[in-house]
Amino acid sequence: MDGNNYSNFLSLANTRRSVRAFAPMTVERAKLEYMLEAARLAPSAVNFQPWCFVVVREPDQLKALYECYPREWFASAPACIVVCGNHEASWKRASDGKDFCDVDVAIATEHLALAAAEQGLGSCWVCNFDTVRCREVLNLPPSWEPVVLLPVGYPAEGTKTERKRKPLNDVVKWERF
Repeated sequence: MDGNNYSNFLSLANTRRSVRAFAPMTVERAKLEYMLEAARLAPSAVNFQPWCFVVVREPDQLKALYECYPREWFASAPACIVVCGNHEASWKRASDGKDFCDVDVAIATEHLALAAAEQGLGSCWVCNFDTVRCREVLNLPPSWEPVVLLPVGYPAEGTKTERKRKPLNDVVKWERF
């Protein structure tokens, strides 16, 4: 395994950060494929797997993707994985019709982010972007929605690694709310 050696899941989860500054280094295809394999193995409701991962590495295509989320830090990423969902192919809960596409895509995206951290890479979930322009840039079929932009790269030197998390007692209730 390249990158850091994690002795347990909590160590890996604690290492994952939202990185918003990337070193000008190419991400090896093998590391991207490792991440994509982790996402492919993610669970989904009724195993429908309503996802697709579009890997963008070519400079012209990255520049076009930047139009969807014009932030300087985003432009520094040498790769971006666009996680797409297909609501027509996702499971819907019978009791209320809830569509689980976004839940499934979120699980797969976190698998990508954790695998990136394990490989010594940084990533950051981006959900506030121009989905119409993104759909055009990627030439997505009508049934596919771009849900998450996940810029990926080696964290730049001096990248802030501290993050605040709520204490466990603030987010856990036992037996009842």
